[in-house]
Amino acid sequence: MEFRIMGPLEVRDGAHDRTPTAPKHRDLLAMFVLNARRPLTVGRLRALLWPREGGDRSDSLVRGYIGQLRRLVGKDVITTTSGSYTLAVDPGQIDVECFRTLVERGDYDEALRLWRGPALEDVDPAGERWVETGRLRAELEELRLLAIERRLARDLDAGRHREILSELRRLVDLHSLWQRFRGLYMLALYRSGRRVEALEAYAALRDSLDDGHAIEPDSELQLLYHRMLHDDVSLHVSAGPPMLLPHDVADFCGRHDLLDRVVGGHVVIHGAAGVGKSALAVHAAWTRRERFPDGILYADLRETAEPAAVLEDFLRWLGCPAQAIPVGLDQRERLLRTYAANRRLLVLLDHASSEAQVRPLLTAAPTVITSRSALGGLTGVGRVSVGVLDDESAAELLVKLVGPGRGDASRLVRICGGLPIALRVAGSRLAARPEWTVDYLAGLLEDEHGRLDRLHAGDQTVRSVFSVGYDALAEPARRTLRRLGALSAPDFGDWVAAALGDEAEALVEAGLLETHLIDVAGQVRYRLHGLTRLFAREQQNAETAAGVPADLAMLARTARARAARFTPVSGPAFATTDIRQSAEWLLAERAFLVSLVADLGRSGLDQDCLRLAHLLVPFLERHRFLDDWRQCCAIALAAAGRLGDLTGEALILRDEGDLHRAERRWALAHDRLRQALTRFLAAGRAKDAARTRRRLGQVQLEQGRLAEAEQTLTACLPAHEDAETLHALGLVLHRTGRPAEAVARLSAAATLLADAGDRHRRVDALLDLSAVRLSGGDLGRARGDAQTARSIAVRLGDRLLSARSLLALAEVTRAEGDTGTAAELAARAAQTFRELGDDDGAARADRLARTTRTTTEPANTRSS
Repeated sequence: MEFRIMGPLEVRDGAHDRTPTAPKHRDLLAMFVLNARRPLTVGRLRALLWPREGGDRSDSLVRGYIGQLRRLVGKDVITTTSGSYTLAVDPGQIDVECFRTLVERGDYDEALRLWRGPALEDVDPAGERWVETGRLRAELEELRLLAIERRLARDLDAGRHREILSELRRLVDLHSLWQRFRGLYMLALYRSGRRVEALEAYAALRDSLDDGHAIEPDSELQLLYHRMLHDDVSLHVSAGPPMLLPHDVADFCGRHDLLDRVVGGHVVIHGAAGVGKSALAVHAAWTRRERFPDGILYADLRETAEPAAVLEDFLRWLGCPAQAIPVGLDQRERLLRTYAANRRLLVLLDHASSEAQVRPLLTAAPTVITSRSALGGLTGVGRVSVGVLDDESAAELLVKLVGPGRGDASRLVRICGGLPIALRVAGSRLAARPEWTVDYLAGLLEDEHGRLDRLHAGDQTVRSVFSVGYDALAEPARRTLRRLGALSAPDFGDWVAAALGDEAEALVEAGLLETHLIDVAGQVRYRLHGLTRLFAREQQNAETAAGVPADLAMLARTARARAARFTPVSGPAFATTDIRQSAEWLLAERAFLVSLVADLGRSGLDQDCLRLAHLLVPFLERHRFLDDWRQCCAIALAAAGRLGDLTGEALILRDEGDLHRAERRWALAHDRLRQALTRFLAAGRAKDAARTRRRLGQVQLEQGRLAEAEQTLTACLPAHEDAETLHALGLVLHRTGRPAEAVARLSAAATLLADAGDRHRRVDALLDLSAVRLSGGDLGRARGDAQTARSIAVRLGDRLLSARSLLALAEVTRAEGDTGTAAELAARAAQTFRELGDDDGAARADRLARTTRTTTEPANTRSS
């Protein structure tokens, strides 16, 4: 059902006319429509129906009118609740509300089709019976004229100036002081070849305003007059609002979480070279363009770097005559702000290199700026950081570029490192070679040495993207990039950047280096994309290449100094905090240091490679980084072989034996340790041979060869007792059923390790001592050992040791009878083991938690 009050009152129910004919029914319906969805009491309706009387009419008379009206339009349309009546209709059922919505939405033709005349012209012809009528008529008339003005402006932009001339003349006559109509009329005359009449129309308005009001036409109309006076040729053709954006990126992928953050206010989109900053900005502008009916301005600041030239270009596009554009930068800034102030514009400034380029171009209009730099000097702007595409989005982009059915894209995605420019170049090359598969191109690009040469499509190359930033750098920053290119690590800490030239921030600003994160050691970490690294290596000159070994050796020395703190070997030289800080540093630098071991090996620095790999083993062992441990051992063993270093080979073979022990591969561990022992004996390294025998004894223990293990371990005890050997011997004694001797050996081991300041191994000894005492029923001392171990592990920040300590406490607590607490402790330990990838530890903790709960449940049932 539709209620129409613009013009005569009318109610339509489809094809049926339900308009009341009785005067009071019509008045009553008008009041309901003017107050749609508002509850009206009988008293309020009586006052509205007889506004000039004192309210002497009876309530029953009003209710009678309401009842008759409800029978006509429906009881579900006029509802009653608690003595009040409401016209329960949607906004779309009332023409006035539809009219407002359509005008606001810009559907001017549809809005004007609803217009049938002044509101309630047959119910309140003079507009004096009710105050609401006069107000509503004034509002609707303003909206109607606005809709007419916008519709005519659109027609003018579409080139229909001759068709609308007569309508504009009539509107100017009716609304002689409405300057927007006057401006449209002048422009229609001008485009119809009637320039003199257009200028006379302006003069007539100016005279009228001067005589009656002593004011000038507004600034926009004055500007139009001056442009006509100078015969500005841009007035002859209307291209509509300026839409200067480059083509939209049809194959845009990913980034959907960023689109809404880009358009709105002043925003800097920043990131490394080739990550798709411009594509994101342009796509966001196109998808949000309906918000900016007055146009979108665009400038590529690589091509037009001077702000004054950009300002001139923008002013011309916004309609400023060439003669009116001032010479000075400051004056152009102010004029652009004036032009932009009352327009719904978007400005996109692409490839900005500095804040000075951007500041003069900022107006009240929302502005999107793309830059390799975050432009930290600009205040009051939002910032959106853009990185490489994830694997899924990168594969989707390739499919969009080359079409489906060309093969698995994962290998090519990996080679391109998710970098959009590389993916687009690769995709363009595949699109131009329909006979190629994705895998074939990936094979061509697999060789790093020719990768950048092959990443081209026509005049589009990946190398050129990096060259832009590199060429703009000062020589110290270029040198730093060349030196960083020698590293294979995916990222590195600020100490590395400082050691190689301290120009990291300049490289970040140039988009050739990315600030990655703040790591667990509190360091800034930087990331160098794989393709940027290849570019950096291409730029290496003879000086840089010659200096690579020295750089790597320097980094290795620094790393060895930090790694050595993790396992002090000569007494309590370092406090717990030093060891913990060193562990945190090693956790942060693990991937870098493993890559550095490989870099040292590739560069022929075999001694440095061997020493660093060996020093990293205690850390990798403690945190169970088994893959890294395996990689370091393989590289270091090859380096020792090239050196012909018998002792070095023995050390790494022993490290490999320890790796296989951690993997519980006892036969392999025994083999490596036997090889290491042979070499130590040949080199006359008695102490190292003894340490290796101790490890062999530990392997024999795990293999169940207890007699051999005891014999081996006893034989390798030196004149002064060795803590680790005592520890292993204590475990053998425990397994052979001699708990008192086992406790003595383990206690001695723990004491020696405490004296040496070796807190990690002391925790190991205390946990085994706790287990032995627990098996003998000494619960108090077992708890004391486990709690001491837990306290040390927490101070060290070693989560694996903490989990093992929790498990030991859970076992003691269960033995004490507190099964609920024991199950909780075991569950916490299992969770930590799982997070650290220790499946054996997690299985043991889960088993303890499960069996403890099983023991608890019947007791709980009995107690209930």
